[in-house]
Amino acid sequence: MGATMVKNGNLLDALPSQGTLHVVMLGLDSAGKTTALYRLKFDQYLNTVPTIGFNCEKVQGTLGKAKGVHFLVWDVGGQEKLRPLWRSYTRCTDGILFVVDSVDTERMEEAKMELMRTAKCPDNQGVPVLILANKQDLPNACCAKQLEKLLGLQELHNPISHISTANSTSTGNIAGYNNSSSSNCTSNQSYIKTDLDEDSDKRRDKAASLPHGAPLATATTGINSSSSSQFTIKHNSFSASSSASSSMQLKGWYIQPACAITGEGLQEGLDALYEMILKRRKISKSHKKNKR
Repeated sequence: MGATMVKNGNLLDALPSQGTLHVVMLGLDSAGKTTALYRLKFDQYLNTVPTIGFNCEKVQGTLGKAKGVHFLVWDVGGQEKLRPLWRSYTRCTDGILFVVDSVDTERMEEAKMELMRTAKCPDNQGVPVLILANKQDLPNACCAKQLEKLLGLQELHNPISHISTANSTSTGNIAGYNNSSSSNCTSNQSYIKTDLDEDSDKRRDKAASLPHGAPLATATTGINSSSSSQFTIKHNSFSASSSASSSMQLKGWYIQPACAITGEGLQEGLDALYEMILKRRKISKSHKKNKR
């Protein structure tokens, strides 16, 4: 899977930007990037193969402020030999979606290194980063607080700061906010309750026809998110009146627990990323006015 790579120039420069936000999806190989992309695109689980090059799809937000917003998502291969090409995709991007295998703690240091290298690149200064904590349906998946420590997210500094937020119902599990209530893994994040006993063979037995044009190698599994999935992500909502809202420091990153197979948490992640993008643009516009 994957389209032909363009070796020279910036892929995003030639694309129309009006009405569409550009997002680059990165992460180590086997983290679940392509599965997440096509779940967002078709609202089905599609059996994928390793990405050699990139996949590009336009997806639409369905929740919160991102409802109706279009995102052009570039899913770039995560193999070590392809990672030097990431920089070509992140130039001029509106946001970075970094997918992490929440169970694979042995490669967490490797994921941290690549995340830091990407986020600290001069071209990406101030670009919002959504960390998609994938595979939360599996046993021993790291929670948001654990991932914050393992990925060294406190090392990331972002110009987007001192944002006062109010009336948000989709950011209850943002680990990128300094909040006194987030003292442990269960106090200020999504909870995962899993009772998945169907294996991949049983999923394939439920296969539905693939959407026309899906660039996939195997025509298998079609699980619709509206079907009876046995695990749910429960969201704690954060809300406060604009007058009583405490000043919270947005660091420009957000941890979203998710499962790419069922789609749980993916749209919530897009909504969070969209809010960060809006705040960044608002601050940038304000700074430009102050310089005049």
